[in-house]
Amino acid sequence: MDLVLGVLALLTLYAASIWFRLPVLQKLMLYFVNVAVIAVLIIFQPELRLALSKLSLKGKKYRETTAFDKFLDSLAQSIYRLSEKRVGALVLLENQDSLDEFANKAVILNAQFSPELLETIFSNNTPLHDGAAIVRGTTVVSAATILPLADDSSQLSKSMGTRHRAGLGISQITDALIIVVSEETGKVSIARDGIMTRGVKIDRFKGIIRSIFTPPKTTIQAGYDVLGWVKGWVTR
Repeated sequence: MDLVLGVLALLTLYAASIWFRLPVLQKLMLYFVNVAVIAVLIIFQPELRLALSKLSLKGKKYRETTAFDKFLDSLAQSIYRLSEKRVGALVLLENQDSLDEFANKAVILNAQFSPELLETIFSNNTPLHDGAAIVRGTTVVSAATILPLADDSSQLSKSMGTRHRAGLGISQITDALIIVVSEETGKVSIARDGIMTRGVKIDRFKGIIRSIFTPPKTTIQAGYDVLGWVKGWVTR
């Protein structure tokens, strides 16, 4: 309401400058309005973002991306809370290669992902904290999963133990993305295609996962679009 009253006062002052033919004041008011527009955008940036986020201009694809972003935010918060507490964790994000071979020998959960569930799994006082958790989409498929250890551990330092060797080992034989939280240092590592990256910060963590798992326009759908364009061009 204060903002509305302020705007009305400015409009009244601007109208008075025109009515009484005060060109200097009128020009000053125009300059002030230009600055005020930018100030309003800055001050009300959170409200504007919220309003724009509710506009479903991108349809189904937009909602899918938003759901994925919510999952990614929850996963990142959970992983880095474990990191702060120095609670060891090993999480596999399934990609194209099925991990059923390993999940079927573990404790089957098939539970909807939540930060509370993941943090409970790796809590030191639970029987599921040893081994890995396998996540397929937004479902935690299994916990306490035993994985093969890497034969070549030259990438690993002395501070890295069995959890890191298992993460590196499974990354060498599948296309899964492996997340390892060190119990010794609290550092977050990511392993993929037989390469382990240590000390990954949360922004980079989100960027890596988003680049691999964000649902882009699929190759099949893109192929249909191309075929449709060719068909339309030929029939002209």
